[in-house]
Amino acid sequence: MNYLAHSFLTFTDGQIVGQFLEDFIRNRDRFSFPKDIQDGITLHRAIDTFTDSHPAIHEAKKVFAPLVRLYAGAFVDVSMDYFVANDLSLNSLAEWKAHSLRVYRILNKNEEWLPENFKRMLVKMEQDDWLYNYREDWGIKFSIQNVLNKAKYLDKDIPVFEAFLNNKAFLQECYNDFFPDLLAHAKGINTLLRLEN
Repeated sequence: MNYLAHSFLTFTDGQIVGQFLEDFIRNRDRFSFPKDIQDGITLHRAIDTFTDSHPAIHEAKKVFAPLVRLYAGAFVDVSMDYFVANDLSLNSLAEWKAHSLRVYRILNKNEEWLPENFKRMLVKMEQDDWLYNYREDWGIKFSIQNVLNKAKYLDKDIPVFEAFLNNKAFLQECYNDFFPDLLAHAKGINTLLRLEN
């Protein structure tokens, strides 16, 4: 899952920080953070493992695999944020806006734990309100292009966004089959983490 889903699937402020940090730190460094942030890192990993093994995600990858092969999972992750952002059964638009502002506030408040490359990205994320704007086609287009730009072995002009648009209804079905399972899984992991404290 991508940034919005990871931030939504949290239960404390510290977990939000850990969810974002996970992709930016070395494995051995995770124990240098407060327990709440460590829990967020653990939760992030549990979410990724569950996501990668879910049948609906395997189906969704088929949309992108002919274009980007092994990178298909990264584009599915981005696509799922579009459906999370538009899932009004989870939050109203006003609540999604409040959620995004809360996440930026928490991350900035915990700046001492953030690596420099993440701090630079956070400035852009907040300026353009990535989390809220994932609900728009142009927000997902921007995010897809960002993945393409970072991928070493992919041409930057591959029509991944067009594949997203052309298969939006199918990807929505994959999301519908997948996200309730993920939400239940994340709640279960959080319960285990609370029992450890």
